[in-house]
Amino acid sequence: LVFSSSATVYGDSEHWELNESMPVGVPSNNYGYTKLTVEQLLAKTASADSRWSFANLRYFNPIGAHRSGLIGEDPKGIPNNLLPFVSQVGIGKLPYLSIFGNDYPTPDGTAIRDYIHVMDLAAAHLKALQYIQHSRGNHVWNIGTGNGSSVLEIVVQFEHVTGKNIPFKHMPRREGDIAACWANASKADKELGWTAQYNLQDMISDLWNWQTKNPNGYDV
Repeated sequence: LVFSSSATVYGDSEHWELNESMPVGVPSNNYGYTKLTVEQLLAKTASADSRWSFANLRYFNPIGAHRSGLIGEDPKGIPNNLLPFVSQVGIGKLPYLSIFGNDYPTPDGTAIRDYIHVMDLAAAHLKALQYIQHSRGNHVWNIGTGNGSSVLEIVVQFEHVTGKNIPFKHMPRREGDIAACWANASKADKELGWTAQYNLQDMISDLWNWQTKNPNGYDV
Protein backbone atom coordinates (compact mmCIF):
# COMPACT_ATOMS: atom_id res chain seq x y z
CA LEU A 1 0.00 0.00 0.00
CA VAL A 2 1.25 3.47 -0.92
CA PHE A 3 -0.01 6.12 1.49
CA SER A 4 -0.22 9.82 0.64
CA SER A 5 1.26 11.31 3.79
CA SER A 6 2.51 14.84 4.35
CA ALA A 7 5.42 16.86 5.65
CA THR A 8 3.01 18.24 8.25
CA VAL A 9 3.73 15.14 10.37
CA TYR A 10 7.03 16.79 11.39
CA GLY A 11 5.07 19.51 13.19
CA ASP A 12 6.69 22.87 13.88
CA SER A 13 10.27 21.64 13.87
CA GLU A 14 13.17 23.85 14.91
CA HIS A 15 14.88 22.62 11.75
CA TRP A 16 13.73 23.89 8.38
CA GLU A 17 15.32 21.09 6.32
CA LEU A 18 13.42 17.93 7.20
CA ASN A 19 14.63 14.35 6.88
CA GLU A 20 12.99 11.03 7.69
CA SER A 21 15.29 10.23 10.63
CA MET A 22 13.88 13.19 12.55
CA PRO A 23 11.15 12.46 15.10
CA VAL A 24 7.64 13.40 14.09
CA GLY A 25 6.20 16.33 15.97
CA VAL A 26 2.80 17.53 17.06
CA PRO A 27 1.06 18.46 13.79
CA SER A 28 -0.02 22.07 13.68
CA ASN A 29 -3.45 21.29 12.21
CA ASN A 30 -6.03 18.51 11.95
CA TYR A 31 -4.91 17.61 8.44
CA GLY A 32 -1.44 16.78 9.73
CA TYR A 33 -2.90 14.94 12.71
CA THR A 34 -4.87 12.58 10.45
CA LYS A 35 -1.75 11.89 8.35
CA LEU A 36 0.33 11.09 11.42
CA THR A 37 -2.40 8.84 12.83
CA VAL A 38 -2.56 6.79 9.64
CA GLU A 39 1.25 6.53 9.51
CA GLN A 40 1.24 5.18 13.07
CA LEU A 41 -1.48 2.66 12.24
CA LEU A 42 0.48 1.42 9.22
CA ALA A 43 3.65 1.07 11.28
CA LYS A 44 1.78 -0.99 13.89
CA THR A 45 0.20 -3.15 11.21
CA ALA A 46 3.55 -3.87 9.57
CA SER A 47 5.04 -4.75 12.95
CA ALA A 48 2.19 -7.15 13.72
CA ASP A 49 1.96 -8.78 10.29
CA SER A 50 5.11 -9.27 8.23
CA ARG A 51 3.15 -9.84 5.01
CA TRP A 52 2.50 -6.12 4.63
CA SER A 53 4.56 -3.61 2.62
CA PHE A 54 3.84 0.09 3.18
CA ALA A 55 5.23 3.19 1.51
CA ASN A 56 4.53 6.44 3.37
CA LEU A 57 5.23 9.30 0.97
CA ARG A 58 5.57 12.55 2.87
CA TYR A 59 4.52 15.09 0.27
CA PHE A 60 5.74 18.62 0.51
CA ASN A 61 3.70 21.05 -1.66
CA PRO A 62 2.49 19.59 -4.97
CA ILE A 63 1.68 22.17 -7.66
CA GLY A 64 1.51 22.37 -11.43
CA ALA A 65 -0.64 20.36 -13.82
CA HIS A 66 -0.33 17.82 -16.58
CA ARG A 67 1.61 19.38 -19.45
CA SER A 68 -1.30 18.79 -21.85
CA GLY A 69 -3.44 21.24 -19.90
CA LEU A 70 -6.20 18.63 -19.69
CA ILE A 71 -5.74 17.72 -16.02
CA GLY A 72 -5.24 20.26 -13.25
CA GLU A 73 -6.34 21.47 -9.85
CA ASP A 74 -9.82 22.97 -9.62
CA PRO A 75 -10.55 24.02 -6.02
CA LYS A 76 -14.00 25.29 -5.17
CA GLY A 77 -14.41 28.72 -3.62
CA ILE A 78 -11.34 30.68 -2.54
CA PRO A 79 -8.36 28.28 -2.67
CA ASN A 80 -6.60 27.36 0.56
CA ASN A 81 -3.33 26.63 -1.24
CA LEU A 82 -1.03 29.30 -2.61
CA LEU A 83 -0.59 28.43 -6.28
CA PRO A 84 -4.26 27.95 -7.22
CA PHE A 85 -4.90 31.24 -5.43
CA VAL A 86 -2.19 33.04 -7.40
CA SER A 87 -3.36 31.47 -10.64
CA GLN A 88 -6.97 32.53 -10.11
CA VAL A 89 -5.81 36.08 -9.46
CA GLY A 90 -3.79 35.90 -12.67
CA ILE A 91 -6.80 34.77 -14.72
CA GLY A 92 -9.03 37.44 -13.15
CA LYS A 93 -11.31 35.20 -11.08
CA LEU A 94 -10.08 36.79 -7.84
CA PRO A 95 -9.10 40.45 -7.34
CA TYR A 96 -5.97 39.95 -5.25
CA LEU A 97 -3.85 37.41 -3.41
CA SER A 98 -4.04 37.24 0.37
CA ILE A 99 -0.58 36.67 1.88
CA PHE A 100 -1.00 35.31 5.40
CA GLY A 101 1.87 36.61 7.48
CA ASN A 102 4.76 38.88 6.54
CA ASP A 103 6.61 38.77 9.85
CA TYR A 104 8.08 35.26 9.80
CA PRO A 105 11.82 34.88 10.56
CA THR A 106 12.60 34.42 6.85
CA PRO A 107 14.52 36.72 4.49
CA ASP A 108 11.41 38.51 3.18
CA GLY A 109 9.07 37.79 6.11
CA THR A 110 6.80 35.39 4.21
CA ALA A 111 6.56 31.64 4.71
CA ILE A 112 8.89 29.30 2.80
CA ARG A 113 7.79 25.96 1.36
CA ASP A 114 9.17 23.22 -0.89
CA TYR A 115 7.04 23.06 -4.06
CA ILE A 116 7.05 19.94 -6.23
CA HIS A 117 5.52 19.25 -9.64
CA VAL A 118 2.57 16.84 -9.56
CA MET A 119 4.20 14.79 -12.33
CA ASP A 120 7.30 14.30 -10.19
CA LEU A 121 4.96 13.22 -7.42
CA ALA A 122 3.28 10.70 -9.72
CA ALA A 123 6.68 9.30 -10.69
CA ALA A 124 7.55 8.90 -7.00
CA HIS A 125 4.43 6.78 -6.49
CA LEU A 126 5.50 4.41 -9.23
CA LYS A 127 9.03 4.13 -7.83
CA ALA A 128 7.67 3.46 -4.34
CA LEU A 129 5.25 0.82 -5.62
CA GLN A 130 8.07 -0.96 -7.41
CA TYR A 131 10.22 -0.86 -4.27
CA ILE A 132 7.64 -2.36 -1.92
CA GLN A 133 6.97 -5.24 -4.30
CA HIS A 134 10.26 -6.67 -3.06
CA SER A 135 10.67 -5.14 0.42
CA ARG A 136 8.34 -5.92 3.31
CA GLY A 137 7.68 -3.64 6.23
CA ASN A 138 6.95 0.04 6.72
CA HIS A 139 8.91 2.60 4.69
CA VAL A 140 8.96 6.40 4.76
CA TRP A 141 10.24 8.83 2.12
CA ASN A 142 10.19 12.60 1.76
CA ILE A 143 8.95 13.69 -1.66
CA GLY A 144 10.17 17.20 -2.41
CA THR A 145 12.78 19.11 -4.40
CA GLY A 146 14.99 20.12 -1.49
CA ASN A 147 14.53 23.80 -2.35
CA GLY A 148 12.41 26.31 -0.50
CA SER A 149 10.62 29.31 -2.02
CA SER A 150 8.89 32.08 -0.12
CA VAL A 151 5.41 33.34 -0.93
CA LEU A 152 6.81 36.57 -2.38
CA GLU A 153 9.34 34.61 -4.45
CA ILE A 154 6.47 32.58 -5.89
CA VAL A 155 4.61 35.76 -6.80
CA VAL A 156 7.66 37.23 -8.56
CA GLN A 157 8.33 33.99 -10.44
CA PHE A 158 4.67 33.69 -11.44
CA GLU A 159 4.70 37.22 -12.82
CA HIS A 160 7.92 36.47 -14.71
CA VAL A 161 6.59 33.25 -16.28
CA THR A 162 3.10 34.48 -17.16
CA GLY A 163 3.56 38.20 -17.71
CA LYS A 164 0.61 38.83 -15.37
CA ASN A 165 0.59 41.31 -12.50
CA ILE A 166 -0.44 39.75 -9.18
CA PRO A 167 -1.81 42.30 -6.70
CA PHE A 168 -1.68 41.15 -3.11
CA LYS A 169 -2.58 42.18 0.41
CA HIS A 170 -0.85 41.17 3.62
CA MET A 171 -3.09 39.44 6.14
CA PRO A 172 -2.47 38.13 9.67
CA ARG A 173 -0.84 34.74 10.02
CA ARG A 174 -3.10 31.71 9.86
CA GLU A 175 -3.18 29.48 12.91
CA GLY A 176 -1.14 26.34 12.33
CA ASP A 177 1.14 27.74 9.61
CA ILE A 178 4.86 27.35 10.20
CA ALA A 179 7.64 29.68 9.08
CA ALA A 180 9.55 27.42 6.72
CA CYS A 181 10.27 23.87 5.66
CA TRP A 182 11.78 21.98 2.77
CA ALA A 183 12.67 18.37 2.11
CA ASN A 184 15.87 16.50 2.42
CA ALA A 185 14.95 13.96 -0.27
CA SER A 186 18.28 12.10 -0.39
CA LYS A 187 16.70 8.91 1.03
CA ALA A 188 14.27 8.72 -1.90
CA ASP A 189 17.18 9.26 -4.27
CA LYS A 190 19.27 6.53 -2.66
CA GLU A 191 16.57 3.91 -2.12
CA LEU A 192 14.06 4.60 -4.89
CA GLY A 193 16.28 6.15 -7.51
CA TRP A 194 13.89 9.11 -7.56
CA THR A 195 14.69 12.82 -7.73
CA ALA A 196 12.55 15.74 -8.83
CA GLN A 197 12.98 16.57 -12.52
CA TYR A 198 10.90 19.75 -12.85
CA ASN A 199 11.91 23.20 -11.63
CA LEU A 200 9.70 26.00 -10.31
CA GLN A 201 9.38 27.62 -13.74
CA ASP A 202 8.11 24.32 -15.16
CA MET A 203 5.58 24.01 -12.36
CA ILE A 204 4.19 27.50 -12.87
CA SER A 205 4.19 27.21 -16.65
CA ASP A 206 2.20 23.97 -16.57
CA LEU A 207 -0.20 25.37 -13.97
CA TRP A 208 -0.79 28.47 -16.09
CA ASN A 209 -1.33 26.34 -19.19
CA TRP A 210 -4.08 24.46 -17.34
CA GLN A 211 -5.60 27.65 -15.95
CA THR A 212 -5.73 29.49 -19.29
CA LYS A 213 -7.17 26.46 -21.11
CA ASN A 214 -9.72 25.95 -18.31
CA PRO A 215 -10.55 29.41 -16.92
CA ASN A 216 -13.64 28.02 -15.18
CA GLY A 217 -11.98 24.78 -14.13
CA TYR A 218 -14.01 21.71 -14.97
CA ASP A 219 -17.23 23.74 -15.05
CA VAL A 220 -18.32 24.47 -18.62
